[in-house]
Order: sequence, then C-alpha cells, then structure tokens
Amino acid sequence: MYTIQNTIKSQEFNKLQVQKLATTKAFEILSISLEKDAVFPTHTSPTDAQLIMLEGDIIFHIHGEPYHIKAQQNFSFPKETEHWVSANENSKFLIIR
Repeated sequence: MYTIQNTIKSQEFNKLQVQKLATTKAFEILSISLEKDAVFPTHTSPTDAQLIMLEGDIIFHIHGEPYHIKAQQNFSFPKETEHWVSANENSKFLIIR
C-alpha cells in the first residue's frame, strides 16, 4: 500500500553513491551522495534536469563555468550537455529528470 522509506537518510557518504528513488514514464528521481572532495565524473543527462540540493555544498561544472550550490538551493540544466560535480563537503542532492 503506502510505505515510508529512509533511502536518502541512510545513503552513505562513500565517494559517489547513486540510487534510483523512482522511475515512471514521465520522470526519474535519483538520490546522490557525494563525499567531501569526491567527484561525480563528466557525464550527460538524457533529459532536461533539475538538481535539488538537500544538504552540503557542491560545485556544478557546466560549459566551463562553476556554479556553487548549497543546501536548499536548486539548479536546472539541459539535456545532453556535459557536466561534472565536485563536493566541498559531504553532500546529498536529488536529480529529477
């Protein structure tokens, strides 16, 4: 029926961790944890995406520009555009795409 999950809360800070929280025909939600000084290497998103910062502090690198994103901020980015992320501190964020 209905369940409450603690996936985000229990997700460890161990370099880079990615977990799918939900997948439908319309969207996908990824939970990402990034340990301090870890890097999410260069990649692209298959669709336009929204990053929602839950906790921590990251630098989102896209088009050669760094964007400093902190807890409780959000950031939109386009599909098929190379980007990478570095963590200034232990961080958790959601990607909705």
